[in-house]
Amino acid sequence: MPLIEGLDALLSLDLEARYGSGTAARSVVAVGVFDGVHLGHQRLLHQLLEMASALDATPTVVTFTNHPDQVLHGEAPPLIVSVPHRLRLLRRAGVRRVALLTFEERLRAMPAREFAERVLQRSLRARGLLLGYDSAMGKNREGTPQRFRELGAEFGFEVRTGSPFDVDSEPVSSTRIRNAIQAGELDLAQRFLGRFPGAFGKVVHGHGRGRGLGFPTANVAVQTAVLPPDGVYAVEAVLDGSVHPAVANLGPSPTFEGERALEVHLLDFTGDLYDRELEVQFRRHLRPVQKFTDAAALRTQIEHDVAAARDCLTA
Repeated sequence: MPLIEGLDALLSLDLEARYGSGTAARSVVAVGVFDGVHLGHQRLLHQLLEMASALDATPTVVTFTNHPDQVLHGEAPPLIVSVPHRLRLLRRAGVRRVALLTFEERLRAMPAREFAERVLQRSLRARGLLLGYDSAMGKNREGTPQRFRELGAEFGFEVRTGSPFDVDSEPVSSTRIRNAIQAGELDLAQRFLGRFPGAFGKVVHGHGRGRGLGFPTANVAVQTAVLPPDGVYAVEAVLDGSVHPAVANLGPSPTFEGERALEVHLLDFTGDLYDRELEVQFRRHLRPVQKFTDAAALRTQIEHDVAAARDCLTA
């Protein structure tokens, strides 16, 4: 999935020079944070793919490394998933090109007409623009769906809007999902996300204590901002596209007075995980983090945790 990083790179983009006159040289564009890539986002992305197919163009997302609220209002909520995790989820949803921008003053002050002409028409060769039903982009929030329909008629791209998405008669929102994850309400978060909440990061070297206990763990350098409460969890670990049942400890290691970490033991797995990317999906909370009298007691408890995780994940 081609990644265009930064506003300057986007403004200097020449798709025709790069791809000629084929499908790759044209775009249908959706713009947004897509924090969490939840069910509402997924439906919008499905519409993006359908629109791109109908217009013979490449499904393209313009998204941001930071939350626009930080610039617009001086503060912003933590992101549900990290940027690398979001990119992975967008690719999984079928997006074929991403422009990853920092939301900055230049974007906040950019009039809708300039965005339409410089970004959509000139850089992305847009044949279509897909907006959320309540979108309002650019200077003075003038870039409403109606305004972009006017601009689309001038610059030659079609404009469509998505619609609100409800689950159990409740609107899907990043705020609701964020609150559910932080409260440990994994099933509720799953209903809104369309998957269980997760963490994503590279496996780094730890202290090797898990291996010494007979349960080698992958120490994940977590990039995710929103995590469930500390505890031991039955999880699924996604490695190179394959899903592995696993058990994870999120939080400190009080028996060894360790720092807060995410340690994951993949069941029935052998192999080197160092420096590989691991996506961890929290399926069920098994128990709180606790301190044990010695390593033998901890080993016994881990055996119980592994059995509980296996029962949860294979039921």
